[in-house]
Amino acid sequence: MKKERYLTTYRMALIALMAAVICVLSPFSINIPVSPVPLSLGTMAVCFASCILGWKAGCFSVGIYLLIGMAGLPVFSNFSGGIAKLAGPTGGYLIGYLFLALISGFFFEKFSHPAFHALGMVLGTGVCYLFGTLWLCYQANLTLAQGLAMGVIPYIPGDLVKIILVLLIGPVIRKRLIAAGLIENPGAASN
Repeated sequence: MKKERYLTTYRMALIALMAAVICVLSPFSINIPVSPVPLSLGTMAVCFASCILGWKAGCFSVGIYLLIGMAGLPVFSNFSGGIAKLAGPTGGYLIGYLFLALISGFFFEKFSHPAFHALGMVLGTGVCYLFGTLWLCYQANLTLAQGLAMGVIPYIPGDLVKIILVLLIGPVIRKRLIAAGLIENPGAASN
């Protein structure tokens, strides 16, 4: 029996398309006075990619986005780019996007109930916060409490709104893409 290749031309095009969506949405950000970490649409874009593509292809999309940003294209927050951005105070959050895509994509792929989708995005965002906060504390010489106050607490309300938006819009887009035959339905497990 011949094994089907995962990275078909069509799937690579979808991965590239979602990487482009992340590149377009992530630079739009708002600086907040209490933190060097801006409020951006990046986490929402990553959740959309994982909702539509699943965990594996979602991670590829985020990886491409990070590579494009490291190459210097202005796809990171505030239309910035370059390796220095990953080495700076927000670098941990950017690396955390990979784990956000992995965890939320897994929940979107394996479960059909929106409560599990929400749980996956909350857990993924928590892991993203963990990487980002630890790196922020290291970079800025902060205690964990200071890092949480600067890099997590101010962002929780906005991230909850983004999760709700993905829960409302993402599955609708995914169902339409499946119905149009543009993406495959992985056969969500029963919950």
